[in-house]
Amino acid sequence: MSWADKLLLEIDAVDCEHALFATVQESAQALGFEYCAYGMLIPVPAMNPKTFMLNSYPATWQQHYARNSYLDIDPTVHAGRRSSQPILWCDDLFVQAPELWNDARDAGLRVGWAKSVLDGQGTGGLLTLARNRGALTAEELVENEFKMRWLACMAHQGFRKILWTRWSVALTGREREVLRWAAYGKTFSETSLIMDIAVATVKFHTRNAAEKLGTINRTAAVAKAVALRLLD
Repeated sequence: MSWADKLLLEIDAVDCEHALFATVQESAQALGFEYCAYGMLIPVPAMNPKTFMLNSYPATWQQHYARNSYLDIDPTVHAGRRSSQPILWCDDLFVQAPELWNDARDAGLRVGWAKSVLDGQGTGGLLTLARNRGALTAEELVENEFKMRWLACMAHQGFRKILWTRWSVALTGREREVLRWAAYGKTFSETSLIMDIAVATVKFHTRNAAEKLGTINRTAAVAKAVALRLLD
């Protein structure tokens, strides 16, 4: 069995985020990294998405990072939101955040590689591998970057599978259908004719869907359902 297949089976077998992170961390260490971190942007609520994060960094660094709100200015996070190309830590990357870069190195985080996975389903994840010493050479990247990329992809799929139930909403077929027609710009009356049901029934299903989604009106319900890929 190949390394990639073995990792896939190991990640598929776990059913909680902490067990999954332990598997990812073990793989990161096998690739020569002391630390790893995984963050996922969760697409709800739509106007204020949440960030899920786990990492194995020293506790003092975790506290310092949070206390200084470094997540807001971390250039690896911003780069990962724009592109899924691998990111190498370097002076140029942190030119706009020199204090963060200096503090990270003081904490023993001097060498790093990161890669995001942007799945087009309203979520994005970023895996970071880091260590204190040993520059990340071109030879090491040739030898291991495929595995590093694969680890990033599998970590994202694993975390998305585990966390999905926490933000997914169970809509009925009728509720999805009325929102789908609304997404196409149909009015209540037009949807009533298309579905061959009363306007009051269309409004009933729309109201129920909005309540389940935690939204206050039809437009917001459609936007959230689209973000959660409930209308596909």
